Amino acid sequence: MSAANPDFSGQDVLRVLFAGESQTAPVHRLGPKIYDFYLFHYIEEGRGVFRTEKGTYRLRAGSGFMIEPDHLVSYESDGSNPWRYRWLAFSGAGAKELARQAGFSDDSPVIHSTENGPIPDALSSILSAFREQREGAGLAALGYLYLIMAEAKHSLVSGAGSAEGEAHTQRIVKQMIHYMASQYAYPISIEEMCSGLGYNRAYLSRVFKKGTGMSPVTYLLKLRIDKARHLLRDRPDLSIEQVASSVGLTDPLYFSRQFKRFYGEAPSLYRHSLTGKRGTDE
Repeated sequence: MSAANPDFSGQDVLRVLFAGESQTAPVHRLGPKIYDFYLFHYIEEGRGVFRTEKGTYRLRAGSGFMIEPDHLVSYESDGSNPWRYRWLAFSGAGAKELARQAGFSDDSPVIHSTENGPIPDALSSILSAFREQREGAGLAALGYLYLIMAEAKHSLVSGAGSAEGEAHTQRIVKQMIHYMASQYAYPISIEEMCSGLGYNRAYLSRVFKKGTGMSPVTYLLKLRIDKARHLLRDRPDLSIEQVASSVGLTDPLYFSRQFKRFYGEAPSLYRHSLTGKRGTDE
C-alpha cells in the first residue's frame, strides 16, 4: 500500500514524494535497478538482504536502508521470515544535503535504530496524511522526514561507537563550540553547558582542551570578548554596561578587566581609538 503527496509545487527545495508499507512475500525481490529519487526503507518485522554496488547488508527488524539516486541496488526478503517494511521517497535540491547531514553515504547506507524509536510512527503518519489527502500534508511530511533523519543520524553516530576516538571527540568539541556560539549572550555557565550536553565537566574540559588548545571557560570568555569588540566598533550608541550585558557578562567591571586582558586596553579606550567616542569603564 502506498500514497503520493497530495500537495505539489514544482519549486520545492525538498519534497516527500510518496510513502508506503508492505508485508512482503518470502524471497520477494526488487532490482537490480536504479531510482531517480532518495528512497528510505525501515524494517518493522522479519529479515532480508540489501545489496549495493559496494556491499551486501543482512538486515532485521529495526534496521533501515537508504537508496540514493542513480545507484544500482536490489533488496530481497528472507525465505522463512520475510520482512514487513515502511518506506518514503523524497527529492529536491536539498535532498542530498539532508541525507549527508543524517550520515548516509555510499559506504554507510544502513542504520540500526533503537527499539521503540520514532521512525515507524513517523512513516505511518506520513502515509496516513497522504491517504487522507489532508490539507498541509506535504508540510507535515517534511517535518516527519526531518525527525526520521535526526533519528537516523543518532543511530549512525551510536553505531560508529561511543568509545573514545578521534571522530567522537571532534564531534563533542563541535557540539560544545556550537552551544557556546548560540548561547554566549546569556549568562550561561560551563556547568550548565555540560549538563545540557549530558557529559561530565571534567571529561568535557579534557576533550575540549585537547581539541582546541584552551579550556571551555577561556574559549567562552574569549568568544564573548570578541563579540563585544564588534559591538564596541559597530554600535557606538551602546554603553559599556550594555555591551557587557549583550555578551552575557552582567558585571561591567569584570568585563572591562577581561577585555583589557585580551586586547591590552580598556573597552572605552578601544572604542575611542576606533570611533572617537570615549565611554566610561563602569
